[in-house]
Amino acid sequence: MFFDTHAHYDDEKFDPDREALLSSMMEGGVGCIVNPGCTVETSRQAVEFAQTYAHMYAAVGIHPENCHDTGNEEFEQIEALAQKPKVVAIGEIGLDYYWEENPPRAFQKEVFARQMAIAGKLNLPVVVHDRDAHGDCMDMVRAFPNVRGEFHCYSGSVEDAKILLDRGWYLGFGGSLTFKNARRAPDVVAYMPLDRLLLETDAPYLAPVPYRGKRNDSKYLPLVAARVAQLKGIDAKEVEQITWDNACRFFGING
Repeated sequence: MFFDTHAHYDDEKFDPDREALLSSMMEGGVGCIVNPGCTVETSRQAVEFAQTYAHMYAAVGIHPENCHDTGNEEFEQIEALAQKPKVVAIGEIGLDYYWEENPPRAFQKEVFARQMAIAGKLNLPVVVHDRDAHGDCMDMVRAFPNVRGEFHCYSGSVEDAKILLDRGWYLGFGGSLTFKNARRAPDVVAYMPLDRLLLETDAPYLAPVPYRGKRNDSKYLPLVAARVAQLKGIDAKEVEQITWDNACRFFGING
């Protein structure tokens, strides 16, 4: 069975067939999915998915692209949601400097720090989004030494990966690992120990080759596992089992 550690089934791209798709995951070889929130509302939706489907779990948080109007009320709601059954992480949180229309960088950092503090208070791991903000994300990791977590869709260097791994963090990889123009990620996967690697889709985004450009979903995880296996020189079934165990350990789920 595969464990998809990051998929957004609240996205509107799944509106036509969400229930049928999620109900078919087990027979499709996907045993667990974590759906992270990006706003208070999508975090609430993730919690509802976790209550509806036995194989689904939730992460709750406010994404840097969506944090414009975030204040004390929103932080209080995230903290309350984080204490619901089957909520296993604070996320998706982090920094995104790619889009000019995103909130100011200083405000993104404030929102990120407040959610790191919630994770520390509740002893939950964090799921970090890092786009064109790697240095500041690494600084935030250093500022909260007691918070553990994962950089999802990791795009940093081997050198920064070593720093994160030494601190007990995990790294997530998805469909972009299969792209021909993938540069740093293959080197990091080849370097890092398998017991810190998590598989993800970021569905509906970043479908792996040969489905690049189409809607992604958790059933495409074997293609990512196959690429990991190629880079590590092992069998894909071994990747499937190890990454399942990794995800259960990271999220505190009884495998």
